[in-house]
Amino acid sequence: MGTRIHPLLIVMTALVYVFLIGPLIIIFGASVSDTSYLAFPPQGLTLRWFENIWEVSAFRRTIVTSLQVALLGTGLALLIGIPAAYALNRYRIQLPGWLSTLFVLPILVPEIVIGFSLLRSINVGFGVPVFATLLIGHTLLVLPYVVRVISASLASFDFSIEEAAISLGSRPAKTFFTVVLPNIRSGVIAAFILAFITSINDVSVSLFLTGPGISTLPIQILAHVEQFFDPTIASVSVLLMVLTIIVMIIVERTLGLTVVTK
Repeated sequence: MGTRIHPLLIVMTALVYVFLIGPLIIIFGASVSDTSYLAFPPQGLTLRWFENIWEVSAFRRTIVTSLQVALLGTGLALLIGIPAAYALNRYRIQLPGWLSTLFVLPILVPEIVIGFSLLRSINVGFGVPVFATLLIGHTLLVLPYVVRVISASLASFDFSIEEAAISLGSRPAKTFFTVVLPNIRSGVIAAFILAFITSINDVSVSLFLTGPGISTLPIQILAHVEQFFDPTIASVSVLLMVLTIIVMIIVERTLGLTVVTK
């Protein structure tokens, strides 16, 4: 005999879904509205606002910049985060306890403070170009997520396997790439996806580190809203949602998050 679900639980679940999905439906409806202003429910249907994204050079330029910064920043964070997470788990007894906290600081410190500090010290103080400063900021922003996710994968890894491979004559570097890395591949992929999504949707850090001719898509959206109120903004938001959904599908396909029922 099946367990009866309380009607209040059903209502609360429905309200949660409406709260989460409702804004997405409103944005999508506004993006296809055949009006010159944001409107919901849509008054007529059109795709011209999606076409308008590619007609505005600022959107085309910032989409490319956002992808470049997100990919490069995530790649740099992985290059730093994978060895850091490995060392923190492999030598956690020898290393001081405060070292792991060091990689969490970018999460504890407000992003506005990080952005302003990087602007003042790196961009203004050392004269580093805007794109390089932006890349450094996004790398610092996503590094804690990379270290934490990969550390979670390494926490369940049996390092005696690595020691056995080394004792049989395998070099430490080769052992890491042929034994350790394949076993934490799912963690590395999850860290990449989480870091990429965080970077491409960032506003607070990018707001301080963008400059003339170099901006990211979220910052360009803010600038566009200050001058226009057309559905182009909603169309750009839909594109960002689609990109996020594609990334989540990759997570499910790669990490096997989909529940398989018999």
